[in-house]
Amino acid sequence: MTIALGLDTFGDVTEGPDGRLLPYPEVIRNVVAEGVLADEVGLDFFGIGEHHRDDFAVSAPEVVLAAIAARTRRIRLGSAVTVLSSDDPVRVYQRFAELHAISGGRAEVILGRGSFTESFPLFGYELSDYERLFAEKIELFVALLDEGPVTWSGTVRPGLADRQVYPKTGDRIRTWLGVGGSPESVVRAAHFGLPLTLAIIGGDPARFRPYVDLYHRALDRYGRDRLPIAVHSPGYIAATDEQARDEYWPHHERMVGRIGRERGWPPPTRDSYEGEVASGALHVGSPETVAAKIARTVEVLGIDRFDLKYSAGTLPHELSMNAIRLYGEEVAPRVRELVARSAASAA
Repeated sequence: MTIALGLDTFGDVTEGPDGRLLPYPEVIRNVVAEGVLADEVGLDFFGIGEHHRDDFAVSAPEVVLAAIAARTRRIRLGSAVTVLSSDDPVRVYQRFAELHAISGGRAEVILGRGSFTESFPLFGYELSDYERLFAEKIELFVALLDEGPVTWSGTVRPGLADRQVYPKTGDRIRTWLGVGGSPESVVRAAHFGLPLTLAIIGGDPARFRPYVDLYHRALDRYGRDRLPIAVHSPGYIAATDEQARDEYWPHHERMVGRIGRERGWPPPTRDSYEGEVASGALHVGSPETVAAKIARTVEVLGIDRFDLKYSAGTLPHELSMNAIRLYGEEVAPRVRELVARSAASAA
C-alpha cells in the first residue's frame, strides 16, 4: 500500500515578527513560497482554499496555484475547496484547465459547498438555494470533464446545447468532492464517479469509517471501480511535542474562538485542545508523534491520501515553513514506513 501526503492552507492572514498582521499581498507571496517548499521536500499535493472574508487572503486559489506551478516540477496542485455553489461551473473548469496547462498536467479540483457563506451574497446567490445550486452545478461540471460537446439544462444558470468549452486539456482533470459529514454528499461523489475528500476537523478520525464504508457501497451500487479517498485534517509539527502544542495553541485558540463567536460555539479551552491533540483530529506534535497519528488515520479509514491543513489563523509564516520542512523530510518517510509495515503484517 502506498499513501500520498499533501498539505492544505486557507491562506490565513498571519502575524509578522512584530506580532502585527501582515498585509494581504505579503501573505499571498508567503503561500507561494510555502507551496514551492512543499515541492522541494517531496510532498505529493498542495491545496489552497477559497474564502471571501478578512481573515483569509486567498479568494482565487487558481491564481496562486498558477504562480506555484511556474516554480515547481512535480507536486500536484489544487483547491481546498472550490465553492462551486457560488461560482460558474464553466468558468471554474476553464480556470483549472489553464492551471493544468501551466503545471504540465498537475491540476486538481476539490469541489465543495464551503464551510463559510460569504460568497453567496457577494456573488448574488440566496442561501435558501444552497442545495439546489450545488446539485445542478456539479452535474454540469462533471459533464465538462469529458471535454466534448455539452448539453445541459437547469434552473441556476443558462443551459448549454451541444456546446464546446475551451481550452481543452487532452486529459481529464482529477476532480474530488469535498465532504464535511453529509451522507448525501458521500453518495453524490459515488454517483458522479468522483474521488472523495473527507474534511475531519474534530473528533476521532475513526468515527468517519461509516462514511468510507458508505462510499464503497455506493460505488458498488453504481457499478463503479474503487476510487481514491483523501482526508483533510489540521495539524502542526515542531521539534518536540511540547513545542508544537505550545506554538500552535494561541493561534488555534484565536482562530477557533473567532469562528465560534460567529456560530455560537463555546470558546476553546486548553483542556479541549489537548484532548483533540491526544485523541481527536489535531495532528500536532513532534515528527514521530504526527507520523504515528497520520498512519493510524490512514489505517483506520483505509484512505489513499492525507492532507495536513498546516495553516492555523495567525500562525507565523516562518513556523509554517519549518513545519512543512519537517513534514516532508521526517514525517512523510515515517508515515510511509509505518503504513507499509502494517500492510505487510496484514498480508
